[in-house]
Amino acid sequence: MTDPQIALMMLGLFIAFVFLGFPIAFTLMAMGIGFGYYAYFDARRMWRSFDRLDETAGQWEQWSTWFEGFLNNRVFDLFVNQTFTVMSNEVLTAVPLFLFMGYIVERSNIVDRLFTTLNIASKNLPGSMGVAALITCALFATATGIVGAVVTLMGLLALPAMLKARYNPSFAAGIICAGGTLGILIPPSIMLIVYAAATNVSIVRLYAAALLPGLTLVGLYLVYIIGRSILQPSSAPRPTENEVPNIPMSKLLLMIVTSFVPLAFLILAVLGSILFGLATPTEAASIGALGGIFLAFVYRAMTWQRMRESVYLTVRTTAMVCWLFVGSYIFSAVFSYLGGEQVISEFVQSLNLSPIMFLILAQIIIFLLGWPLEWSEIIIIFVPIFLPLLAVFDIDPLFFGILVALNLQTSFLTPPMAMSAYYLKGIAPPELRLTQIFSGVMPFLFCVILSMVLIYLFPSLVFHIPEQFYGR
Repeated sequence: MTDPQIALMMLGLFIAFVFLGFPIAFTLMAMGIGFGYYAYFDARRMWRSFDRLDETAGQWEQWSTWFEGFLNNRVFDLFVNQTFTVMSNEVLTAVPLFLFMGYIVERSNIVDRLFTTLNIASKNLPGSMGVAALITCALFATATGIVGAVVTLMGLLALPAMLKARYNPSFAAGIICAGGTLGILIPPSIMLIVYAAATNVSIVRLYAAALLPGLTLVGLYLVYIIGRSILQPSSAPRPTENEVPNIPMSKLLLMIVTSFVPLAFLILAVLGSILFGLATPTEAASIGALGGIFLAFVYRAMTWQRMRESVYLTVRTTAMVCWLFVGSYIFSAVFSYLGGEQVISEFVQSLNLSPIMFLILAQIIIFLLGWPLEWSEIIIIFVPIFLPLLAVFDIDPLFFGILVALNLQTSFLTPPMAMSAYYLKGIAPPELRLTQIFSGVMPFLFCVILSMVLIYLFPSLVFHIPEQFYGR
């Protein structure tokens, strides 16, 4: 077999192992080292010391020298260097800080206050409780960036309230599932940090580029919720006074100041300091983590147990992301050294695709990968395979990254592997069937696809803010 054929076999075996359920990070490292040992095998270099032994050398000295030669393969140098590169990456330093901020905010008891306030403030809108749930999801998801945490907490908080208010169960479930995924797109998104680290795109420009597409998607969700509530009032009945009481405007303003304003200010302060160049993403994340702790103390929700849980979850998630990067770096380095990237590049170029056709093909592949894989694995492992082709088709990596971020919303919403639906089903009342949740998320899935179409038709949605802030 030629080296490029071995590279393709390496990729095929990896996909097979993923479907068999092997841990992805360690599978990547094992396959990278295994195939890399073959790729970098150089007998003369490895056993040079062994060949120089004289005849008087003892058996132990011969065996130890031979074993040292066996380990003297450049793949082990590659592994050490790639690990050091990941652990010293300044962009990735922001990941644990943003995660810690999210876990602290999740435990600060602010979400129930926020949902109650928005529910009262929007009571005169059609589908008011759905609107309140979506905006709460968007703010909370933006602050945490952890889909499972947002869907679970909002499922415990907002879903029972909507079902009690006689909302269509499928409609209510779809709102929570769709809203919970917004945190991987709207800055300060952890997914965008990981994409920036994997592709060397400026995280600041990436955050600026994601603002309008994120707000567009939220707007489409709100249009659907309000539109369906108007056209089909039975799916979202107007709340009664017992369900949402009338309160004086002064009291409502106080509720907004004590629930909505602190979280919104924290998010805007973190994001604004990054976009206006007042702080690096890591520095802004540090301020965000400190702000999260402050909010938890203000709301009297900070306990030693909650702090301990937040630190543990932060360390666990950060370790997973870092080891995925290490495995991906060594795997992709060996894959490229064997000629795998060149084979894929030549194959794609032989299809004579236009740039728009290539983008559609790439998004379809990422859409399908979203069924068995998490977003972190797609970004770290498979997106770098597309990167060399972007220059061929004259596609800006910034534009490609926003499309990927939108596309990955679908990986949480598309049956049969819609993880948001499974998160919600785990805490939903038994009478809410999984098929109902699936049917509820489908209209929101079409909203995501529509937003991607709008990005294709109007690229200025991506480039306008970065160009206004930072030039071309």
